[in-house]
Formats: sequence, C-alpha cells, structure tokens
Amino acid sequence: MTAVTEQVGNWVTEFSGQAPAEPFIQSLREQSFQRFAELGFPTTHDEEWRFTNVAPIARAGFRAASADPILRIPAGVEVLKPGDAESQLARYATDSRNAFVALNTAFLNKITVIRVPKGAIIGEPIEITHEASLDQGAFHPRTLILIGTHAQCSIIETYKGTGRYFTNSVTEIAAGENAVVDHYKVQQESGDAYHVATLAVALGRNANFSSHSISLGGALARNDAAVVLSEGTEATLNGLYIVNGTQHIDNHTVIDHAKPHGTSHELYKGILDGKSSAVFNGRIIVRKDAQKTDSKQTNKNLVLSDESVINTKPELQILADDVRCTHGATIGQLDAESLFYLRSRGIGKADARDLLTYAFAQDIVDRVKIQSLKDSLEQMLFEKFHEHAH
Repeated sequence: MTAVTEQVGNWVTEFSGQAPAEPFIQSLREQSFQRFAELGFPTTHDEEWRFTNVAPIARAGFRAASADPILRIPAGVEVLKPGDAESQLARYATDSRNAFVALNTAFLNKITVIRVPKGAIIGEPIEITHEASLDQGAFHPRTLILIGTHAQCSIIETYKGTGRYFTNSVTEIAAGENAVVDHYKVQQESGDAYHVATLAVALGRNANFSSHSISLGGALARNDAAVVLSEGTEATLNGLYIVNGTQHIDNHTVIDHAKPHGTSHELYKGILDGKSSAVFNGRIIVRKDAQKTDSKQTNKNLVLSDESVINTKPELQILADDVRCTHGATIGQLDAESLFYLRSRGIGKADARDLLTYAFAQDIVDRVKIQSLKDSLEQMLFEKFHEHAH
C-alpha cells in the first residue's frame, strides 16, 4: 500500500493548495480527489494498463499548473460558463475506475464549455489548442462540448508544449439526435512530456460522429476513447500513431453499441521505429437489445525496426445475436518488393523507405476533411519521417 500512499502524497499537497471554486465544482473536486486517493495510479497488474507503466508519472512530483486554452470559436457557436452546464459536466467521463479522470476532475480549473445550438450548421472548425509551458507542470485541461439536435460541426483539439510536463486531459462530447460531428485530436507534445487523455462521447439517435486521433509526440502517451451509440447511430474512429526513439503510445478504444441498428467503423494504423513501443486495445460491446449492429474494426501496424514492440488486442463482447462484427489486426514490415522496385528506379534506400512509410500513413490523412489541418498534418509527417531517417 505504501507505494500508492507515497505517490498520492505529492498530489494531496497540490490539491490542498488550490483556490476554492464555486460550490458545485468544489464538491466535484473533493469527491474526485477522494476517488483518486482510493484508486492510486494504475500499475501493470491492472489488465487495462498491462503494457503501459505510468510509474514515471507517479514518481515525477509534478506541480499543479493551469494554462488558458487558445480558442477559435466560429460564429454561431456559444461559449458557456461551467455553471450553465452543471448537470452535464462529469456526466460522460466517469472516474469510478479511471484514476486519471478522477485526477483531472480533482483539479477542475480551466473548464471549456462549448455549445452548438440545435439546427446550427457551422462551416468553420471549432479549434481548441492546449499549450503546456511550465516545466514540471501538471496540466488538467477539461472540455465539454454540447451539440444540439440536427446541428453540424467539426472540432480540432491540439496538444503541444515545451519541456518536461504532464498533460492529463478529459474531453466530453454529447451530441443530440441527427447531429453530425467531425472530431480531430492532434497530439504533438514535446518529446519529454507525458500525455494521458480521455475522450468520452455520448451520441443521440441517428447521429453521425467521426473522430480522428493523430499521435506523434510525447515520451509516454495514452489515449482512452469511449463512444456510446444510440439507435441508428453511425460512429467512425480513426487513428494514426507514429513512434520512434524510446516513445510509447497506448490507444484504448471502446465502442458501445447500446441500441439497435448502430454502425461503427474503426481503423487505427501505427508506425514504429527505433526502440519504440505501442499498444492498441479496441473493445466493441454489443448490448443485449442492440440487434442489427454492424461493426468493423481494423488495426494495422508497420514495424520498421527489430527493437520496436507492438501489442494489439481486439476485444468483442457480443450480447445480441443478430449482428455483423468483424475485426482484424496486422503487423508487418515494409514490403521488400516495393522497396526493390523503388531502388531499381534509382531512389535511395532511406528515401524509398520514407515514401512507403508515408504511403502507409497517407490513408488516414486522406480521411481528414479540413484542408488546412490536412496540410499541416502532411508537414508534420514529413518532419517526423525526416527526423528518424537522419
């Protein structure tokens, strides 16, 4: 027990040092901190954290810090005060089993609450950028996005920073009936940073939701994404993770088909080089009355070095009988024939390797519907491949 107590000790001091908040936030903070103290940081004995050791985060003695997010809010979108969304905050991301969600809620401070009114069709993306600036700082960004019925919007969340810090973010999205939501998350934290993020999404009937998670930065990164579908809902989860050096990135996704006639598609692709490691764990739950569910999940990995390690685990939990669910995972090296072909055309070895690697990633980038984001992602990929080749 001592390890847990010792790790939580540092946070007790930080927690007590917070300025008091308005009553409902204060009470959320206190309940959550108590929950965090009971849970302690997960260890590799926890099934959900088997391949991701967070001891470096637990031991680092980070100091509570906060930074205002940089917001780009298009016309027609409202920014609310947390008090205006009291009943919704902390409703979708629960801390009952997740110590990091509990820790985030215990340090509720800079809370971004955004509402897209019903029927609104927002052409420009809602952009939320979190930039960590304090070395040894622990940042706990919290975002709640409420999307009305028949509304349409796109959201870009970006995480970046300099130095050694810890970002522990929680984003909750609730979308009403027939809403159409296109969500992007770009994680380009500094190479010495730790990044843990939870995305919790609740979707109304016939809503259409897609999320694209791009993970490039951080020494250690963990993304938890959970989506609950309603009747006739369509959800797409795409992801791309690129790791080199000694980076470690862990993606855990849960797609919960709670009602009939839901459709989900999931494609996560990983590229590993150097002594890096990655984890993909994709769970699909089909509840008892969720008949006529159609779900497809694919995880493809490209391993460029003998020292990198990928752990991939698709999980299906099917409690209904009239369903169509498929899943597959592949781990491969660069295709020797394609390499040979490019070399025979006079392309150098490193360049040929970069081209094929880039083509593998391009598939996900091509699904990005916002041109400016697509352009900047292509630039980031170019730099990432360039940096590992030299």
